[in-house]
Amino acid sequence: MTISRIQYTSRKLAEQLRGSPYMAVISITDPTTPEAKLDPLFRHVLRLSFFDAIPADEYMPALPGLFDHRMAAQICTFIEELHAAPFEISLMVHCEYGVSRSAAVALFAEALTGAPLDAREFTYEANQWVIDLLETHRKGLSINIPLPLLSHERRRAQRN
Repeated sequence: MTISRIQYTSRKLAEQLRGSPYMAVISITDPTTPEAKLDPLFRHVLRLSFFDAIPADEYMPALPGLFDHRMAAQICTFIEELHAAPFEISLMVHCEYGVSRSAAVALFAEALTGAPLDAREFTYEANQWVIDLLETHRKGLSINIPLPLLSHERRRAQRN
């Protein structure tokens, strides 16, 4: 089947989740922290480690700990293989706080697969460097980052 749903979250919440063979995980941690302790029932896991940083410019040589083209290629391959699987699977992306890196990868997965992204309107702080590198690996793919205003409108609508 395909990737049926995409969500993103913090490391803390990801580590509390009960695993499922029908949910794949892209686990993003800082290079200075240990791997996330995910339930072993998650059978499809891609682990990456890079800082939530944006280089001063695109010509800056690769610095240790920054997101790079090799990692972007790993994400592309992982998502495409999941999407081509003969069964339906959901995708969860987590990073330390569930705000910037995980949002960027989740937006890319949504654009690449067409699967719905939960809480998409809260991805407005997605890491632009991560998005830019992922887009270079899939020419013609355009990732639309929502404006912060959309999240405020959703919060107001929930109160009414």
